[in-house]
Amino acid sequence: MPRKAKEYPEEGEFVVATVKSIHPYGAFLKLDEYPGKEGFMHISEVASTWVKNIRDFVKEGQKIVAKVIRVDPSKGHIDLSLKRVNQQQRKAKLQEYKRAQKAENLLKMAAEKIGKDFETAWKEVWVPLEEEYGEVYAAFEDAAQNGMEVLEELISEEWIEALKPIIEAYVEIPTVTIDAEFEITVPSPNGVEIIKEALIRARDRANEEKEIDVKFSYQGAPRYRIDITAPDYYKAEEVLEDIAEEILRVIKEAGGEAALIRKEKRIKKIKRRGA
Repeated sequence: MPRKAKEYPEEGEFVVATVKSIHPYGAFLKLDEYPGKEGFMHISEVASTWVKNIRDFVKEGQKIVAKVIRVDPSKGHIDLSLKRVNQQQRKAKLQEYKRAQKAENLLKMAAEKIGKDFETAWKEVWVPLEEEYGEVYAAFEDAAQNGMEVLEELISEEWIEALKPIIEAYVEIPTVTIDAEFEITVPSPNGVEIIKEALIRARDRANEEKEIDVKFSYQGAPRYRIDITAPDYYKAEEVLEDIAEEILRVIKEAGGEAALIRKEKRIKKIKRRGA
């Protein structure tokens, strides 16, 4: 089970917790990411509406996402809230927890490879990477995308060598895909050929750059769709601007007109598979 490098959660933090015991006035929960730590959720923090029976909202053994509203390390007290967690926050926290589980599994594979137990791996790898990146899987993503050298000052060469093939084989790198449409018209007998050549030239030039993927598709005259996949949103935007500038220039020189119609970005993941 993934656990945090720090001893106590911070106020305002979202945590994954398991309901341990339920009482008329509230519930005690085990903090899954903080071994040995429990939190208390008063009945007033269970739901925004009046709660007659707390068991209508939570059950023993149930895993929930709660918000930390107070922490007193000197007394070991942690107060939690369920009603202060919206659906988006719950989804984001569960996604973070799943990423931590993936990172833990990969680290266990590396530890087994070099004959070390997970407690040692946690101290030598998990703690420094979490402190630097906020979460270990983010460190693995950075290494997969930019090379294992990004971890050199954080963990030993032994761990880097053990993790390298595992990260290459299993780590999913998040990428951003943005799409837009061009409205292009060229009032000449060979207008279609001019448009096609301009799109192909812009696509091929962009695709020469590593980790950039550009695709055009015909939507029906005079519209052409472009999809750009890049490591991050800013790079995708930069590529789109360059392509738009090139297309507008070529079409204008041919006596035509072109306009860029923006769309929204979307996130997807590309799985890296090692040799």
